[in-house]
This record gives sequence, C-alpha cells and structure tokens, in this order.
Amino acid sequence: MRFIFFVLLYCVTSPPLSAGERETIIVLGDSISAAYGLDQVDDGWVALLRNKLKERNIEVINASISGDTSQGGLARLDPLLSGYHPKVIVIELGGNDGLRGLTPMQMKHNLTEIIRRGRNAHAESLILGMKIPPNYGKRYADLFERVYQEIAAQEHVSLVPFLLEGTGGQDRYMQLDGLHPNREAQPILMDLVLKALVPLLGKKNQS
Repeated sequence: MRFIFFVLLYCVTSPPLSAGERETIIVLGDSISAAYGLDQVDDGWVALLRNKLKERNIEVINASISGDTSQGGLARLDPLLSGYHPKVIVIELGGNDGLRGLTPMQMKHNLTEIIRRGRNAHAESLILGMKIPPNYGKRYADLFERVYQEIAAQEHVSLVPFLLEGTGGQDRYMQLDGLHPNREAQPILMDLVLKALVPLLGKKNQS
C-alpha cells in the first residue's frame, strides 16, 4: 500500500519542466477571475494558482476582464492563442451572460467556439461552470446551468460544475454584493481548479 501511495503522489506532484518545456495556461474569465473587489490582485485565485504552479515551470496568464461575457471572451481569444500558444485554456465565462438575461443558446455557441478554436491551436480546455441567482426563475436558471454540462459532454472537455461550490451564498466567503467571492474564498476556488487541471497538465497536446 505504501508503494502505491508514493506512485500516486509522484503523479500529482510530478517534477518541474525544463526551460525548453515551459507550458502556459490562459485563464479567460470575468470579474471572479479578475480579482474584482479584492484589495490586492495577488489575493485572487488565479494569482494563487500561478504561485502554486511556478515551481513546475508553468506560466499562468490571467486574461480575465470584469464584466466580460462569453462573446467578449471569444472576440479576444485569437490573439491570446497566437501570442501565448497555451497548453490549457481555463474558461470562466457565462456568469455575465446570465445576469444580463442573454440566451443560453448564444452562450453555448460562444463557449463551444472558444473550445474548438483552442483545440485547433492544440490547447486543452477546462470549463468552470457557474450558476445564477434564483430570482431569474427556475427554468432559466436550469437552462443556464445545463449549458456547461452539455458543452463538456459534447466537446469531451473537463468541467468544474460550479466554481463557487462551498462558497457561493455563504456570507463568510462572499463580498457584500453577494456575487463575488472574498479573499477568504480564493484558496478554495484555486483548489477546485487545480484538481481539475492536474490531469490536463499530464496530457500530451493533440495535433
């Protein structure tokens, strides 16, 4: 049993890459990834992830903009792909689509196109799912949440079903607006993302 434990531990904490094998992760997101409302940007979950992966010679680029939608992320994607040649794109978009009442079908189209363009550039994708407040109505909320699950199944990509799992709706972890996680929540978000990222970082890019 001890031998198996150390084998599994090695798989998760694999040795750093050499300089010539440096990998890049792009986080394409909105205010939740842009550290909105936090005193220091370095307190955000993306910065914590960057520090965590630095020892493995993995660069994390935060391409998140507060207020961005899935359409905005798609519009910004191509220069990021050509400029950074990422191994993984972490997609944290859609929340603002929901808050603005935009159609789930349009959001699905935009997120799917981000994944497919990433794939054409030899990048894996990880989707970070979101939920919207219940006052938008159960039918719309269900349709919105289902979009992430459908895309993940259709495109065969990894999914974190709800990025705010364990923090959303809890005063201890949320800012006064009730929408954005506070400083105390950021390590929890980072851990959720990191667990989903580890298998992708071990995969070889597909041509």
